[in-house]
Amino acid sequence: MKAPVAPQKPLLLETHGHQRTDKYYWMNERENPEVISYLEAENAYTKSVMKPTEDFQKELFEEMKGRIKEDDQTVPYFKSGYYWYVRYQKGGEYPIYCRKKDSLDGQEEIILDVNELAKDKPFYQVGGTATTPDQNILAFAADEVGRRIYTIWFKNLETGEIYLEPIPEVTGNFVWAADNQTLFYSKQDPDTLRSHRIYKHRLGTDSQLDELVFEEKDEEFSCVMHKSKTEQYLFIHSESTISSEMRFLEADKPDGEFRMLQERVPFLEYAADHYKDHFWIRTNADAQNFKLVKAPIAAPSKENWVDVIPHRPEVLLEDFDLFSRYLVTQERSNGLTQIQVQPWEGRGFALQFDDETYTAWISTNPEFDTDLLRFGYNSLVTPSSVFDYHMISGEKTLLKQQEVVGGYDQNLYHSERIWATAADGTLVPISLVYKKSLFSKDGKSPLLLYAYGSYGYSMDAYFSSNRLSLLDRGVIFAIAHIRGGEDLGRHWYEQGKMLHKRNTFTDFIACATHLIGENYTSADHLHAMGGSAGGLLVGAVINMRPELFKGAIANVPFVDVVTTMLDESIPLTTGEFQEWGNPKDKEYYDYMLSYSPYDNVEAKAYPNLLVTSGLHDSQVQYWEPTKWVAKLRELKTDQNLLLLETNMEAGHGGASGRFNALKELALEYAFLLMLEGKTKH
Repeated sequence: MKAPVAPQKPLLLETHGHQRTDKYYWMNERENPEVISYLEAENAYTKSVMKPTEDFQKELFEEMKGRIKEDDQTVPYFKSGYYWYVRYQKGGEYPIYCRKKDSLDGQEEIILDVNELAKDKPFYQVGGTATTPDQNILAFAADEVGRRIYTIWFKNLETGEIYLEPIPEVTGNFVWAADNQTLFYSKQDPDTLRSHRIYKHRLGTDSQLDELVFEEKDEEFSCVMHKSKTEQYLFIHSESTISSEMRFLEADKPDGEFRMLQERVPFLEYAADHYKDHFWIRTNADAQNFKLVKAPIAAPSKENWVDVIPHRPEVLLEDFDLFSRYLVTQERSNGLTQIQVQPWEGRGFALQFDDETYTAWISTNPEFDTDLLRFGYNSLVTPSSVFDYHMISGEKTLLKQQEVVGGYDQNLYHSERIWATAADGTLVPISLVYKKSLFSKDGKSPLLLYAYGSYGYSMDAYFSSNRLSLLDRGVIFAIAHIRGGEDLGRHWYEQGKMLHKRNTFTDFIACATHLIGENYTSADHLHAMGGSAGGLLVGAVINMRPELFKGAIANVPFVDVVTTMLDESIPLTTGEFQEWGNPKDKEYYDYMLSYSPYDNVEAKAYPNLLVTSGLHDSQVQYWEPTKWVAKLRELKTDQNLLLLETNMEAGHGGASGRFNALKELALEYAFLLMLEGKTKH
């Protein structure tokens, strides 16, 4: 079967006197039958090319599915008189939300069975869930398309009845007031999907009558609702990439007026929680790596902030949690997370971890008056684990470790952290894992190099049972902790955004060349992978250094940077001017144009490439990867594979359900292993 050839309909685009011709601009017409026909032709071509691997894909799918404990459940946590948990049953795609009153030995109450709700639906996802303070009414948000546009439903937990008073076309973010009757929720702009309004709904009333409580009119900001850990305060949190603003209201006064905590100031970020008569605030006020302050509720603005944990240039303060006798912080130093416990009286201490590269985080801790801290931990070789840590005795109790069905011996695998030198001399960490018996440092091992590198999102070393399907076939898996993430602190992020964005790409290239130089792999066996903004990374590096890679996988890639950031009607655009820059400013236009993958496709050889997309994607519109593939087909000079797979029934996150998504991953793994001639176990 021949590859599809996309019709060309040249459109001249002019900005700042500079002209670009976009032959595939027409592909943004979602309802155009010609667009759908082209996407279906690309899917058919991918299916044809990958047909020899169909049995192998099924093998991979069954292998990955077989490692998942089908009748599994989360560790219960205690709150408001109940133990809460989520479980899965054998054969079930979707979660079942449950609780038990007073004791884990009590009768199980199923409060929401998503398998029932999702019957006969190609896509179904539950977003937020929350019960009224009296625990009688459940609110839950459901998305049936994958575009992250939800409907809120109400279920009476005493009778089981789902009320016929849905709140449609909302974000899925909501909180209950203390009166058991009032729900505050956020709603998005129907075109840009920016969360910009907060409404108040009373049970038993038509949602069309809901009161508008707050509107965020600055298009660079979005707003959400949340509640303090004490549940005594409701917060409206407005946020842009570089600034925050919070308003607060007593939860037992839902008809009151929200009051300002601290007005927005450019480059001032903060987030608050409540304890006793103070708000406790994580902020970057005169603190690049953030610090912790507190402020009296009666006068909480910035001039009354008092340092609790001062700024430390070498330590990023990521999160904090408040207990009646302790302050717990999650911090990051030298690229690794740490958890610190500080009693209100006495000396503090840090939890100790063993792996060379790992991830630890503060988990669900809804109770104030307790000496137990729940935290999570995993690494590239240690399955995800949940612990209770006794903050007086220091005793650590493993409550649950992710079970790998069929057995898993972590001693068969090795993880390590190495450092590459970037173009400007900066040292960039790489975490990697491989199976010891299949590892040979001779440059012949296939290696999958993964990264993200945007929005300050740290890509920590994490365990994946699915990844074993690669490791057990001799593939090395590596994560490049490149700038644009926050892996080494706030400066790491700021050096990989705006007019420093190219550092993200050159860091990845430095990691690739280092891995080749150290004989972990070679250009004949190195593969790149990234999704969304990580797909931008993949697109940029294969334009810059295509000869470094045998293959690449770009998931829902953000590749048409200039055109997208010029179109303020597209979801995310206005809110991300402080991440990428605004191309209406010529300096940013020129800089974006220098790396935008779609704009820099040239007549040259490219690696083998698999691109995935979602027709209903709310974040990266489907036409970006589609246009990119069409332009690559037109210009590339090689005979390497170029495949586009569009999920016609899903969005940014791919298929819903815990097993359906594995079919997409099986295709990606089969593509990589086919290139390596490893489709036989």
